[in-house]
Amino acid sequence: MLITLIQKEIMHHILSIRFVALLLMCLLLIPLTLSINYHKYSQNQLDYQESVKRLHTEAEENSQNTQDSNAEVSKLFFKPTPLSVFANGLEEALPTYLGMTRNGVRQGSTGIAQAPLSYALGNLDFLFVMSTVFSLLALLFTFDAVAGERESGTLRITLANALPRDLFLWSKLMGGYLVFVTPFLVSFIAGLLLLVWQGFPLGEPDIFPRVLCIMLVSFLYIAVFFAIGVVISTYLDSAKTALIVAFTFWVFAVLIAPRVGFLTAKLIAPTQTEQSVYMEKTVLRYNLTKDKQDRINKKMFEILGTSVALTPETQEKLDKLRGPIEEEFRQKFQNQANQIDMEYRREKERQEQVGETFSRITPTSSLIYLVMNLTQTGKLKRNIYFQTGDRYYAQLHDEYFSNISDDALAQMLQLANRMNPSSKSETEKIPPPPHLTDIPLADTLEHSVLDVLLLCFFAVVLTTGAFLKFFRSDI
Repeated sequence: MLITLIQKEIMHHILSIRFVALLLMCLLLIPLTLSINYHKYSQNQLDYQESVKRLHTEAEENSQNTQDSNAEVSKLFFKPTPLSVFANGLEEALPTYLGMTRNGVRQGSTGIAQAPLSYALGNLDFLFVMSTVFSLLALLFTFDAVAGERESGTLRITLANALPRDLFLWSKLMGGYLVFVTPFLVSFIAGLLLLVWQGFPLGEPDIFPRVLCIMLVSFLYIAVFFAIGVVISTYLDSAKTALIVAFTFWVFAVLIAPRVGFLTAKLIAPTQTEQSVYMEKTVLRYNLTKDKQDRINKKMFEILGTSVALTPETQEKLDKLRGPIEEEFRQKFQNQANQIDMEYRREKERQEQVGETFSRITPTSSLIYLVMNLTQTGKLKRNIYFQTGDRYYAQLHDEYFSNISDDALAQMLQLANRMNPSSKSETEKIPPPPHLTDIPLADTLEHSVLDVLLLCFFAVVLTTGAFLKFFRSDI
């Protein structure tokens, strides 16, 4: 009996205008967005390769001015990921590179800075289509599943034939769901074939399992909104009222609630700006350098007096004198700069955590976080990027920056060293930037387990609520 009811529901949807709209949406949006975003990824990849090549060329042609504490002696570039064709995520918001200066890590420009107008209009990618368009279509498929039949009187006739209510509701859910996901699956596969034809590395070991997970998560997200539509339909008697309520809920759950969470977090947990933190460290270095120079000058005057001649013996004494003072002020700057950075990171992490918690009241946020992590364009990839930059800066500090002095004597020695053709160039002393490591799929799923559980929770609870209400309703 259940199979018969499901077949009846499938035919009902296939013969409706909603199915035609769904089919056109799937065939148009999914392959088109995947293809457009692959071209965008290809361009970003070319820009990345050109930037790395230009960095090596500039390093060979120009010697570094190590005395300038704001000079970028090296750069760690962000490498775009192929899976960004499914979700742009945070890629455009991340700096294209992290510049290493003596004052700390300075962020380069972002993709948003190059195209602010297009960013204001939003990204058209698979994640946007899934979270926004298909969630609305799922509600349109189910808003009148029960309310429409109750309003037309067919529900009373159907249940008068000793048909169990659970079978009737299951047929509504399963029949509509099968009709919905079939065009989606066909267009998704068509989009993947188009990507492969364009050169997308779908067969790589770390890419195909992630694409498969994205597809499964999409099925789960559709099921959640199917359950929401059935819940609304079982609680209301009028199909027109159910449509209005379903659309209102969609606006709140998809468009408003995810953004309101982070706006609330900014009020609850405000933070400093990145530029203010950088300027604070710049002022700190300036003040400490001035105090250090005064101490060194005082010691030099005690040793040299008014004499300006630098004999080898005097030079050796000055080196021994400068060493402890340099180390003292270097350590003092490092400790205070680390304290400034740690405080800023704590503020940012707290604000972000509050925003994430508030935004997860809707399934749309869970889908977005989950898909961004699967495509390596979300929070996990961003954290890896900045952590790699911090480790690279620490390496530069130990192997390069710690050997640089700011006093006048050190500047003269550096200038003489740069004029000596036999001496080792500054570029050769700088360790190369490390490669960004990819996050294993197992670690991604481990960090995303909360979002998966939330989607399952929404689907189960809402479906259960629909059945409980339908069992207790007077037909």
